[in-house]
Amino acid sequence: MLIVKAIFRKSNGKLLGAQVLGEDGVPKRIDSFAMAIQMGCTIYDLEEAELCYAPPFGSAKDPVNFAGMVAADVLRGDMPLAHWESVDGKFLLDVRNPAEIAAESVSGAVSIPLPQLRSRLGELPRDQEIHVICRSAVRAYFATRILLQNGFKARNISGGMLARSHRAVQT
Repeated sequence: MLIVKAIFRKSNGKLLGAQVLGEDGVPKRIDSFAMAIQMGCTIYDLEEAELCYAPPFGSAKDPVNFAGMVAADVLRGDMPLAHWESVDGKFLLDVRNPAEIAAESVSGAVSIPLPQLRSRLGELPRDQEIHVICRSAVRAYFATRILLQNGFKARNISGGMLARSHRAVQT
């Protein structure tokens, strides 16, 4: 697993910096980001970058590509974001599995695991914005896309529970 943070200019998507955390493959991704920054690339360039891969060892789309795709979705308005500081009093939807919620829960959040979401849309309010959470914001990304495609107003809480835990350590 890799954790990727891309920093980019909101006005034009220009890539300004990146961080990558993980056990394997970090140097390759940092090298890709460093070259992209040196060349003045944007997150839109990252989406389309052709990066070397070997099918038995990885997918055709690298984590660098995915970082570009997610960032581009944010700038295009296809992935509305929220941050933990702004969720008080909002409708929270937790798409993690029951075991994860048992280990750490968010007070007042409605739990619908991601695999059940499409069949349980009727349980969600259409008259208020839904703030979606999971462990790292990946499942919340998919859940937010499902909600938006079904006419709901939704936002992905950036960084998920990991960001919440990190924020608690910082304060």
